[in-house]
Amino acid sequence: MTTTSTSSQIDHLLDETRRFAPTAAFAQNAVGSADLYTQAANDREGFWADQARELVHWHTPFEQVLDWSNPPFAKWFADGELNVAYNCLDRHVEAGNGDRVALLWEGEPGDERRVTYAELTDEVKRVANVLTGLGVGRGDRVAIYLPMIPEAVAAMLAVARLGAVHSVVFGGFSADSLRARIDDAGAKVVITADGGYRKGKVSPLKPAVDQALADRNGQGVQQTVQHVLVVRRGENDVDWTDGRDIWWHDAVPAASADHTAEAFPAENPLFILYTSGTTGKPKGILHTSGGYLTQAAYTNRVVHDLHPESDVYWCTADIGWITGHTYVTYGPLANGATQVLFEGTPDSPHPGRWWEIIEKYKVSIFYTAPTAIRSFMKTGRAVPQSFDLSSIRVLGSVGEPINPEAWMWYREIIGADAAPIVDTWWQTETGAIMISALPGVTEAKPGSAQVPLPGISVDVVDDAGTHVGNGNGGLLVITEPWPSMLRGIWGDPDRFVETYWEKFQDQGYYFAGDGARLDDDGDVWLLGRVDDVMNVSGHRLSTAEIESSLVAHEATAEAAVVGASDDTTGQAVVAFVILKQSYLDAHSPEGLAQALRSWVGEQIGPIARPRDVYIVGELPKTRSGKIMRRLLRDVAEGREVGDTTTLADTAVMSVISAQVK
Repeated sequence: MTTTSTSSQIDHLLDETRRFAPTAAFAQNAVGSADLYTQAANDREGFWADQARELVHWHTPFEQVLDWSNPPFAKWFADGELNVAYNCLDRHVEAGNGDRVALLWEGEPGDERRVTYAELTDEVKRVANVLTGLGVGRGDRVAIYLPMIPEAVAAMLAVARLGAVHSVVFGGFSADSLRARIDDAGAKVVITADGGYRKGKVSPLKPAVDQALADRNGQGVQQTVQHVLVVRRGENDVDWTDGRDIWWHDAVPAASADHTAEAFPAENPLFILYTSGTTGKPKGILHTSGGYLTQAAYTNRVVHDLHPESDVYWCTADIGWITGHTYVTYGPLANGATQVLFEGTPDSPHPGRWWEIIEKYKVSIFYTAPTAIRSFMKTGRAVPQSFDLSSIRVLGSVGEPINPEAWMWYREIIGADAAPIVDTWWQTETGAIMISALPGVTEAKPGSAQVPLPGISVDVVDDAGTHVGNGNGGLLVITEPWPSMLRGIWGDPDRFVETYWEKFQDQGYYFAGDGARLDDDGDVWLLGRVDDVMNVSGHRLSTAEIESSLVAHEATAEAAVVGASDDTTGQAVVAFVILKQSYLDAHSPEGLAQALRSWVGEQIGPIARPRDVYIVGELPKTRSGKIMRRLLRDVAEGREVGDTTTLADTAVMSVISAQVK
């Protein structure tokens, strides 16, 4: 008999019994079907070969599907050749769909552009010719530091067209963060803008580039950047370095629109995307072309139930994050979709801006983050209900586990109690969605990511790598290679092996630090990062489940839970809670805090009752919407608050610290 390791077993506290089966009408027209699971189970590599041949144009067809002779360094479709930009653009124009709108762009001030596939193809060819003139060729790295404007998508595709490698840096990152990424990648060109609109103001970008490229004397770093291509967006005055800096509006329209897409091997690097490392140095996650594009197109099609000829799709992610790479640029455009691209924030200039856009463009597929959903819950249902959201037929969630009450609110208020919700689990490292419901197939469970997609193999195991069995929690692992998997950490293969493969090297499992449990049906429930699991009096408690309990209370809009050192219990539960405005107006914060402590005790049990509940106005979030719990742990344990540079609002921790004191 195998016993589950006490260090990886996570106690399960909450039961969710609500179920939502797809309607017969939706299932009849769904892209995905139950047959996909059977096909993939019978021949996993054959299944992926079929997806690659159906969804991707190959200039040179592949013969070998997977080369796993040197794990964990995979090669997919390695003897095939393709051009990623051709797949996203030219082939749609050649098929007669050049007049189809690719991008419905909405700027924060209200300016708008409709960009067809023919127009985007023309622009990308011109940008590719400009970059060629600047010396960019296959394998060269180009840093992209832009707001959410059509030029950002064009820049990514132009780099891909040349077989070069892009490194997109989120426009909210500082000059120091930008510099570290430019230096690590050895970028030859930077593409940026004078600025971008955010909350009614122009946020400058070119000055940060200038600062990042400033004199390196004494730093021991070679300056690799030769040119900076600058988009005029914010009408900002910028410093100019002659011979280095070039205006996009001067160079691109003057360039030739004649450019032939060259075929490159499937394992040609496509992009480096930096994600935070525990050591402080960002990790440059490397993705290649053929396998990545195959899984991006496949998952976008079946998970979002994408019908390109009729749907208007909107993923709200910024292109600076992996979600923006896979489900704004590559997946939808490879599928020939029409999509919304929005520059601004959901609450500017008014709290209904997103719903206004959905009504305006008749968005039918909407994919966003749980933190955004919970912020709308805080504002109240009256705001979205004042707009016509009847065009929506599929809803998606991405970024972190969605708690059941937010799932229910999303379905009821945004999806008119009818739209299926796909709660997707994946990572920068996985490249594309790995676990999700399939709309039209899966009976949905609020709060559960549910099952690995056809072609994907995952498990929940203990510290020894042994399957924990249904009804138990442990560590989420991926047990077989997948097409869009990362191919390494840029310049550091040893760190790649150590970070993701060393823990279960005997089994060959990929593990990136997430806890999960399997319910009695074998469906997957994410429990957050293993680092965020608390050990209270010998019980390993998931922050995600206690947060779900708190948000299930009618007064709560959002909650974050951390474990703080405690002399009696080892760790104690500390909760930071945002309340709905209507309850704040009618009750005292002290009374509500006590009520929430009691509520968790009733919902879960005394072991999970928070020692402290702090009522706060905001939570510390990155611009991608992730809650930075390590900063809340600093506050809960009375330490000086750590690095806040990646927060959307760096002042929020000062406010929280003051409220706690």
